Amino acid sequence: MLRMMHKTFVFFCFFILLSCSDSRPRRPINPKPSATRIQTNIKTSKQLIAWEENEILDFISKDSLVNYEISTNGFWYAYKNKIENQTATPKTGDIVEFQYDIRSLNDSILYSKTVLGIKKYKVDKEDFISGIQKGIKLMKVGETITFVIPSYNAFGVSGDGNKVKMHTTIKSTITLLNIIN
Repeated sequence: MLRMMHKTFVFFCFFILLSCSDSRPRRPINPKPSATRIQTNIKTSKQLIAWEENEILDFISKDSLVNYEISTNGFWYAYKNKIENQTATPKTGDIVEFQYDIRSLNDSILYSKTVLGIKKYKVDKEDFISGIQKGIKLMKVGETITFVIPSYNAFGVSGDGNKVKMHTTIKSTITLLNIIN
């Protein structure tokens, strides 16, 4: 009986060795994208960005009562309450408290200030809406600014999976309440 088990074991090991000896590297299931496909994606992305920026410029031109400025970070902003004196603005690592809302360009409320509540955020150390992260660093305590943020600086290609749809430019009115160093 022991001898029979030993022979079976040896045969089994020999069979495994033979089956593994012809191992060839597997090819990827999804090959790398071709240069043509990459160029097409880049072209499509550039067209989408241009379309969004035209939509924003059209919105700004119709909102003639408000003076919007363009930032170097790819969003537009307008002060509702500007503080002229030289006070501190948030810097990396500061904790800030602010109130904000999120609206579409046609001013329909996607998320109200009451729903979002007061947000505590550690500047540049937490994952948050890119345009708001950059915009907060322009603000002084007590200021209120409306930001117009294209999708690539907001919720990106996919939206938030809820109220913000794909490729949606958002508006957000933010009041900076406090800076904690």
